[in-house]
Amino acid sequence: MNSLTDLMTHDHRQCDQVFACAEQHVGCGQWDRARAALERFSSALNAHFDAEESILFPQFEQATGMTHGPTLVMREEHRELRAALARLAQAIDARDADEYAGEAETLLIMMQQHNMKEENILYPMCDQRLNSQREALAAAIGRELSTAQQHSTPA
Repeated sequence: MNSLTDLMTHDHRQCDQVFACAEQHVGCGQWDRARAALERFSSALNAHFDAEESILFPQFEQATGMTHGPTLVMREEHRELRAALARLAQAIDARDADEYAGEAETLLIMMQQHNMKEENILYPMCDQRLNSQREALAAAIGRELSTAQQHSTPA
């Protein structure tokens, strides 16, 4: 990966693939597989958020002095996405395909909007402001994501 944008965007796509697996299993009424896929997605998504919140965002805030800017907005959106994820789990536990479909659509729209902001605004800002730290940050983020990625391979 040549940039933080590339690294984090790649992880977005990996999360998207695991999310799609959960949707496929729900569509086939394979509830146990859907639950397992959702757990893999949840693990991958939370690892992504944790890497941003514990590594990338603090470094960006330190470099820019912006603590009430884009990272604050992204953290709030992470909270909203985690809440939507919990609703998806409840729908699977209830074996309610209609509820799941509605929540999945909401989550997908939220993720797409969130990812576009990160990929087109925040990550390029991070690349610009954190260029001298890029390799060390990428290694730290990679370590944070690696465990989740190993367990998030689409089934």
